[in-house]
Amino acid sequence: QGQLQESGPDLVKPSETLSLTCTVSGSITTNYYYWTWIRRPPGKGQEWMGAIANDGSTWYNPSLKSRTFISRDTSGNKFSLQLSSVTPEDTSVYYCAAGSGLGCEFMEYWGKGTLVTVSS
Repeated sequence: QGQLQESGPDLVKPSETLSLTCTVSGSITTNYYYWTWIRRPPGKGQEWMGAIANDGSTWYNPSLKSRTFISRDTSGNKFSLQLSSVTPEDTSVYYCAAGSGLGCEFMEYWGKGTLVTVSS
């Protein structure tokens, strides 16, 4: 069974860059997955942020594209999210996920999520 685990700081100051890493383990290192970041602000629904494929191709939510960067390490066991110029509105539970399509509905594996608060 595959697992995903988010890691990173739980508090980020306004205007700084939020950086999270997802560690992939187990039997989900398939070549056909989109490695994805999703967030859920308090009291709101899920928001698909972006994804990266094994060949390094990336896709971003247009509303976040100017501030978002997703990358993978060469081992393929980790992928990362950077969100720049954060504001308190970026406070959310951030999830990494893996699935066969672009969108929350296609995710087959999920991390547990990590709450990141943006506050001074």
